[in-house]
Amino acid sequence: MKILSFEYEGTILFGPKVKREEAVWDILAIAEFYDEAQFPQSIIEGIASGLDFVEKIRQLVDKMELEEKAAKFKYAFTEIEWLSPIPRTPKNVICVGKNYKDHATEMGDDAPPEKLMIFTKAPTAIAADEEDLPIHIETTETLDYEGELAVVISKEGRNIPTQLAYDHIFGYTIANDITARDIQTAHGQFFLGKSLDGTCPVGPYVVTKDEIPNPNKLSIVTKVNDEVRQNGHTSDMIYKVEDIIAEISRFVTLEPGDLILTGTPAGVGKGMTPPTYLKEGDTVKISVEGIGTLSNQFVKKQ
Repeated sequence: MKILSFEYEGTILFGPKVKREEAVWDILAIAEFYDEAQFPQSIIEGIASGLDFVEKIRQLVDKMELEEKAAKFKYAFTEIEWLSPIPRTPKNVICVGKNYKDHATEMGDDAPPEKLMIFTKAPTAIAADEEDLPIHIETTETLDYEGELAVVISKEGRNIPTQLAYDHIFGYTIANDITARDIQTAHGQFFLGKSLDGTCPVGPYVVTKDEIPNPNKLSIVTKVNDEVRQNGHTSDMIYKVEDIIAEISRFVTLEPGDLILTGTPAGVGKGMTPPTYLKEGDTVKISVEGIGTLSNQFVKKQ
Protein backbone atom coordinates (compact mmCIF):
# COMPACT_ATOMS: atom_id res chain seq x y z
CA MET A 1 0.00 0.00 0.00
CA LYS A 2 1.16 3.52 -0.83
CA ILE A 3 0.24 6.03 1.87
CA LEU A 4 0.66 9.78 1.53
CA SER A 5 0.12 12.88 3.63
CA PHE A 6 -1.51 15.89 2.03
CA GLU A 7 -3.38 19.12 2.59
CA TYR A 8 -6.90 19.60 1.24
CA GLU A 9 -8.83 22.83 1.70
CA GLY A 10 -6.58 23.86 4.58
CA THR A 11 -6.77 20.55 6.47
CA ILE A 12 -3.81 18.19 6.85
CA LEU A 13 -4.86 14.62 6.05
CA PHE A 14 -3.42 11.25 5.08
CA GLY A 15 -4.63 8.24 3.16
CA PRO A 16 -3.82 5.48 0.68
CA LYS A 17 -3.36 6.04 -3.03
CA VAL A 18 -6.41 4.97 -5.02
CA LYS A 19 -5.60 1.89 -7.09
CA ARG A 20 -5.13 2.64 -10.79
CA GLU A 21 -5.97 6.32 -10.27
CA GLU A 22 -3.95 9.47 -9.64
CA ALA A 23 -5.96 10.12 -6.51
CA VAL A 24 -5.99 9.56 -2.75
CA TRP A 25 -8.65 8.30 -0.37
CA ASP A 26 -9.62 10.56 2.55
CA ILE A 27 -9.33 7.73 5.03
CA LEU A 28 -10.28 9.87 8.03
CA ALA A 29 -13.57 10.84 6.38
CA ILE A 30 -14.19 7.20 5.48
CA ALA A 31 -13.52 6.11 9.08
CA GLU A 32 -15.93 8.77 10.32
CA PHE A 33 -18.57 7.66 7.78
CA TYR A 34 -18.39 4.11 9.14
CA ASP A 35 -18.29 5.37 12.75
CA GLU A 36 -14.80 3.98 13.42
CA ALA A 37 -14.19 6.03 16.56
CA GLN A 38 -10.90 4.29 17.38
CA PHE A 39 -9.29 4.90 14.00
CA PRO A 40 -5.91 6.71 14.30
CA GLN A 41 -6.20 10.45 13.74
CA SER A 42 -2.57 11.00 12.71
CA ILE A 43 -0.25 9.03 10.47
CA ILE A 44 2.28 8.56 13.29
CA GLU A 45 -0.44 7.11 15.52
CA GLY A 46 -1.39 4.74 12.72
CA ILE A 47 2.19 3.73 11.97
CA ALA A 48 2.58 2.70 15.61
CA SER A 49 -0.13 0.08 14.97
CA GLY A 50 1.95 -1.45 12.19
CA LEU A 51 0.30 -3.74 9.68
CA ASP A 52 -2.94 -3.76 11.72
CA PHE A 53 -3.30 -0.14 10.61
CA VAL A 54 -2.71 -1.16 6.98
CA GLU A 55 -5.28 -3.94 7.21
CA LYS A 56 -7.86 -1.59 8.72
CA ILE A 57 -7.33 0.87 5.86
CA ARG A 58 -7.83 -1.95 3.36
CA GLN A 59 -11.07 -3.00 5.01
CA LEU A 60 -12.46 0.53 5.04
CA VAL A 61 -11.51 1.21 1.42
CA ASP A 62 -12.99 -2.13 0.29
CA LYS A 63 -16.30 -1.16 1.89
CA MET A 64 -16.24 2.36 0.48
CA GLU A 65 -15.58 1.15 -3.06
CA LEU A 66 -19.03 -0.50 -2.97
CA GLU A 67 -20.78 2.75 -2.01
CA GLU A 68 -22.49 4.87 -4.66
CA LYS A 69 -21.02 8.00 -3.07
CA ALA A 70 -17.43 6.65 -3.03
CA ALA A 71 -16.19 9.45 -5.33
CA LYS A 72 -16.89 12.01 -2.59
CA PHE A 73 -14.23 10.38 -0.41
CA LYS A 74 -11.29 10.66 -2.77
CA TYR A 75 -9.37 13.60 -4.20
CA ALA A 76 -7.41 13.84 -7.43
CA PHE A 77 -3.72 14.58 -6.99
CA THR A 78 -4.35 17.87 -8.81
CA GLU A 79 -6.67 18.93 -5.95
CA ILE A 80 -4.23 18.40 -3.09
CA GLU A 81 -0.99 19.84 -1.81
CA TRP A 82 1.54 17.10 -1.22
CA LEU A 83 3.23 16.85 2.17
CA SER A 84 6.04 14.60 3.31
CA PRO A 85 4.46 11.22 4.14
CA ILE A 86 6.04 11.71 7.58
CA PRO A 87 5.46 15.45 8.12
CA ARG A 88 7.34 15.49 11.43
CA THR A 89 9.57 12.86 13.00
CA PRO A 90 9.70 12.13 16.76
CA LYS A 91 13.37 13.11 16.81
CA ASN A 92 16.01 14.27 14.33
CA VAL A 93 16.09 12.42 11.02
CA ILE A 94 18.70 9.67 11.40
CA CYS A 95 21.19 9.34 8.54
CA VAL A 96 23.89 6.85 7.56
CA GLY A 97 27.04 8.29 6.01
CA LYS A 98 29.31 6.71 3.39
CA ASN A 99 27.38 3.45 3.28
CA TYR A 100 28.41 2.79 -0.34
CA LYS A 101 32.11 2.10 -1.02
CA ASP A 102 32.18 4.05 -4.30
CA HIS A 103 30.62 7.08 -2.62
CA ALA A 104 33.21 6.99 0.15
CA THR A 105 35.90 6.91 -2.55
CA GLU A 106 34.49 9.88 -4.47
CA MET A 107 34.41 11.84 -1.20
CA GLY A 108 38.17 11.34 -0.89
CA ASP A 109 38.34 8.44 1.57
CA ASP A 110 40.78 5.59 1.04
CA ALA A 111 38.22 3.20 2.52
CA PRO A 112 34.70 3.34 3.96
CA PRO A 113 34.35 4.00 7.72
CA GLU A 114 35.20 1.01 9.87
CA LYS A 115 32.00 1.45 11.87
CA LEU A 116 28.51 2.61 10.97
CA MET A 117 28.69 6.39 10.47
CA ILE A 118 25.66 8.21 11.88
CA PHE A 119 24.61 11.86 11.77
CA THR A 120 21.25 13.62 11.94
CA LYS A 121 19.23 16.28 10.18
CA ALA A 122 16.81 18.60 11.98
CA PRO A 123 13.14 17.65 11.47
CA THR A 124 12.55 21.23 10.28
CA ALA A 125 14.51 20.26 7.14
CA ILE A 126 11.72 17.90 6.04
CA ALA A 127 9.96 18.90 2.80
CA ALA A 128 7.54 17.30 0.35
CA ASP A 129 7.53 15.83 -3.12
CA GLU A 130 6.99 18.51 -5.80
CA GLU A 131 7.75 21.26 -3.28
CA ASP A 132 9.95 24.09 -4.51
CA LEU A 133 13.05 24.12 -2.31
CA PRO A 134 15.26 27.08 -1.38
CA ILE A 135 18.64 27.19 -3.08
CA HIS A 136 20.03 29.01 0.00
CA ILE A 137 22.31 31.16 -2.13
CA GLU A 138 22.72 33.62 0.75
CA THR A 139 24.17 30.83 2.92
CA THR A 140 25.99 28.38 0.67
CA GLU A 141 27.43 28.02 -2.82
CA THR A 142 27.85 24.24 -2.60
CA LEU A 143 24.39 22.74 -2.20
CA ASP A 144 24.53 19.07 -3.17
CA TYR A 145 22.05 16.20 -3.65
CA GLU A 146 22.09 12.65 -2.26
CA GLY A 147 19.38 10.20 -3.35
CA GLU A 148 18.57 7.61 -0.69
CA LEU A 149 16.25 4.84 0.38
CA ALA A 150 14.60 5.78 3.69
CA VAL A 151 13.15 3.42 6.30
CA VAL A 152 10.09 4.29 8.39
CA ILE A 153 10.04 2.74 11.87
CA SER A 154 6.73 1.50 13.30
CA LYS A 155 7.57 -0.36 16.51
CA GLU A 156 9.53 1.07 19.41
CA GLY A 157 12.69 -0.82 20.23
CA ARG A 158 16.10 -0.79 21.86
CA ASN A 159 18.85 -3.37 21.34
CA ILE A 160 16.92 -4.87 18.44
CA PRO A 161 18.48 -8.13 17.19
CA THR A 162 19.34 -8.14 13.49
CA GLN A 163 16.99 -11.03 12.82
CA LEU A 164 14.07 -9.07 14.32
CA ALA A 165 14.80 -5.73 12.63
CA TYR A 166 12.04 -6.07 10.04
CA ASP A 167 9.46 -6.43 12.80
CA HIS A 168 10.17 -2.78 13.60
CA ILE A 169 9.72 -1.45 10.06
CA PHE A 170 6.48 0.06 8.77
CA GLY A 171 7.65 0.76 5.25
CA TYR A 172 9.97 2.63 2.91
CA THR A 173 10.15 5.96 1.14
CA ILE A 174 12.62 8.14 -0.78
CA ALA A 175 14.71 10.99 0.62
CA ASN A 176 17.15 13.55 -0.73
CA ASP A 177 19.86 14.22 1.86
CA ILE A 178 20.66 17.69 0.53
CA THR A 179 23.92 19.03 1.93
CA ALA A 180 25.69 22.39 2.07
CA ARG A 181 29.21 21.04 1.59
CA ASP A 182 31.00 24.26 2.58
CA ILE A 183 29.08 24.55 5.85
CA GLN A 184 29.66 20.87 6.56
CA THR A 185 33.42 21.37 6.14
CA ALA A 186 33.64 24.70 7.97
CA HIS A 187 31.95 23.43 11.12
CA GLY A 188 33.78 20.12 11.27
CA GLN A 189 30.55 18.20 11.79
CA PHE A 190 27.46 17.47 9.71
CA PHE A 191 24.42 18.86 11.54
CA LEU A 192 24.36 22.48 10.31
CA GLY A 193 25.39 21.63 6.75
CA LYS A 194 22.66 18.98 6.61
CA SER A 195 19.83 20.86 8.31
CA LEU A 196 19.05 23.97 6.29
CA ASP A 197 15.30 24.39 5.74
CA GLY A 198 14.00 22.18 2.96
CA THR A 199 17.10 20.00 2.75
CA CYS A 200 15.31 16.73 3.49
CA PRO A 201 12.52 16.26 0.94
CA VAL A 202 10.76 12.93 1.52
CA GLY A 203 8.14 11.08 -0.51
CA PRO A 204 6.05 10.84 -2.49
CA TYR A 205 4.67 7.92 -0.49
CA VAL A 206 5.58 5.55 2.26
CA VAL A 207 5.21 2.08 0.76
CA THR A 208 4.30 -0.55 3.34
CA LYS A 209 6.87 -3.28 3.90
CA ASP A 210 4.61 -6.05 2.61
CA GLU A 211 5.06 -4.61 -0.91
CA ILE A 212 8.88 -4.55 -0.75
CA PRO A 213 10.09 -8.02 0.30
CA ASN A 214 13.79 -7.07 0.26
CA PRO A 215 14.87 -3.42 0.61
CA ASN A 216 18.46 -4.51 0.01
CA LYS A 217 17.67 -5.24 -3.66
CA LEU A 218 16.37 -1.94 -5.06
CA SER A 219 17.70 0.34 -7.77
CA ILE A 220 18.28 4.05 -7.02
CA VAL A 221 18.56 6.61 -9.82
CA THR A 222 19.09 10.35 -9.33
CA LYS A 223 18.68 12.79 -12.20
CA VAL A 224 19.54 16.49 -12.25
CA ASN A 225 17.68 18.24 -15.08
CA ASP A 226 17.09 14.77 -16.62
CA GLU A 227 20.82 13.93 -16.59
CA VAL A 228 21.54 10.69 -14.72
CA ARG A 229 23.99 11.46 -11.92
CA GLN A 230 23.51 8.48 -9.58
CA ASN A 231 22.72 4.98 -10.82
CA GLY A 232 23.08 2.71 -7.83
CA HIS A 233 21.59 -0.30 -6.09
CA THR A 234 20.89 -0.98 -2.42
CA SER A 235 22.63 -4.35 -2.81
CA ASP A 236 25.84 -2.30 -2.75
CA MET A 237 25.18 -0.93 0.74
CA ILE A 238 27.93 -1.85 3.18
CA TYR A 239 25.48 -2.01 6.08
CA LYS A 240 22.16 -3.55 5.12
CA VAL A 241 18.83 -2.26 6.42
CA GLU A 242 18.68 -4.83 9.23
CA ASP A 243 22.28 -4.09 10.26
CA ILE A 244 21.54 -0.35 10.44
CA ILE A 245 18.48 -0.80 12.64
CA ALA A 246 20.25 -3.23 14.98
CA GLU A 247 23.30 -0.99 15.39
CA ILE A 248 21.44 2.30 15.91
CA SER A 249 19.11 0.68 18.43
CA ARG A 250 22.10 -0.34 20.56
CA PHE A 251 22.41 3.32 21.54
CA VAL A 252 19.09 5.02 20.74
CA THR A 253 15.52 3.88 21.34
CA LEU A 254 13.77 3.83 17.98
CA GLU A 255 10.20 5.13 17.94
CA PRO A 256 7.20 4.99 15.59
CA GLY A 257 7.68 7.56 12.83
CA ASP A 258 11.47 7.65 13.06
CA LEU A 259 13.01 8.09 9.63
CA ILE A 260 16.35 6.45 8.80
CA LEU A 261 18.19 7.45 5.61
CA THR A 262 20.36 4.52 4.55
CA GLY A 263 23.12 6.27 2.59
CA THR A 264 23.72 7.41 -0.99
CA PRO A 265 25.47 5.79 -3.97
CA ALA A 266 28.29 7.43 -5.92
CA GLY A 267 27.54 10.31 -8.26
CA VAL A 268 27.03 13.33 -6.01
CA GLY A 269 27.98 16.79 -7.23
CA LYS A 270 31.05 17.02 -5.00
CA GLY A 271 32.47 13.88 -6.59
CA MET A 272 32.32 15.23 -10.15
CA THR A 273 35.29 16.74 -11.99
CA PRO A 274 35.04 19.63 -11.50
CA PRO A 275 32.58 19.57 -8.57
CA THR A 276 29.12 20.55 -9.83
CA TYR A 277 26.64 21.87 -7.29
CA LEU A 278 22.96 22.73 -7.51
CA LYS A 279 21.88 26.09 -8.86
CA GLU A 280 18.65 28.04 -9.08
CA GLY A 281 16.20 26.38 -11.48
CA ASP A 282 17.67 22.87 -11.19
CA THR A 283 15.26 19.95 -10.80
CA VAL A 284 16.33 16.80 -8.95
CA LYS A 285 14.41 13.56 -9.43
CA ILE A 286 15.18 10.48 -7.36
CA SER A 287 13.59 7.15 -8.29
CA VAL A 288 13.70 4.06 -6.09
CA GLU A 289 12.40 0.76 -7.41
CA GLY A 290 9.00 -0.17 -6.00
CA ILE A 291 8.38 3.26 -4.46
CA GLY A 292 8.23 5.93 -7.16
CA THR A 293 9.94 9.24 -7.87
CA LEU A 294 10.68 12.18 -5.57
CA SER A 295 10.96 15.44 -7.52
CA ASN A 296 11.93 18.96 -6.43
CA GLN A 297 12.99 22.19 -8.10
CA PHE A 298 15.38 24.63 -6.46
CA VAL A 299 14.36 28.28 -6.36
CA LYS A 300 15.46 31.51 -4.80
CA LYS A 301 13.13 32.24 -1.87
CA GLN A 302 12.79 35.51 -0.01
